Amino acid sequence: MFDIRYAHERGGSHHGWLQSRHSFSFADYWNPKQVGFSSLLVINEDIVAPSKGFHMHTHRNMEIISYVLAGALEHKDSMGTGSVIQPNDTQLMSAGQGISHSEFNLSSEQDVHLLQIWVVPNVADTQPKYQQMHLNEEDKRGKFHLMIAPQGHERTLAIKQDIYIYVAAFDGSEHADFVVSHNRYVYVHIAKGHIQINKTAFQSGDGIKIRQNQTLSFTDGQQCEVILFDMQPQELPKML
Repeated sequence: MFDIRYAHERGGSHHGWLQSRHSFSFADYWNPKQVGFSSLLVINEDIVAPSKGFHMHTHRNMEIISYVLAGALEHKDSMGTGSVIQPNDTQLMSAGQGISHSEFNLSSEQDVHLLQIWVVPNVADTQPKYQQMHLNEEDKRGKFHLMIAPQGHERTLAIKQDIYIYVAAFDGSEHADFVVSHNRYVYVHIAKGHIQINKTAFQSGDGIKIRQNQTLSFTDGQQCEVILFDMQPQELPKML
């Protein structure tokens, strides 16, 4: 059985230079029925105006993922890291005992469209760490690619939590199945496009909580990209 949160049900905030939609409670948006799921705390869909962005600010004890859907985002942090994040790139910043960073739209003409995802770690006050990875388009076409896991390896980043994060892209006849294991929860976020999951139609911004063992069949995608989170069977994040 699916527990569905449709895109139009999300919270939102508008700051001129930033348009954001919140799948879970965040900042001034509060919904007591949507305060995370398992270790997943935040999914924000952000659109950042040209030459604008997030000035230097600090995080602690949070695993922060940036996934760019369009445009180019410039990252700088207090560890001296400087990078540019573009489509098919994944950034993972482990804030640990504290890290400051900024994120800016490199373009003076085009918006940046991205997902900001926060996962609560299972260990506190570790050394901050920055990771970034580029995937080829074929890595995720019609299949689920493991991009973040507790133990990273080639084309997979390492996160401080019992969570496995996959990405997949579907268009036309491309299709794939994902089996939800016993004693695991899964959250599916439709990052863009349209897709059918077990013959139920979903579109960009929709989210689905799955709490029981079953096979998820992804079919009939239309320029679709899906982020799937395989997590511990707990309802809410356990804050450190």
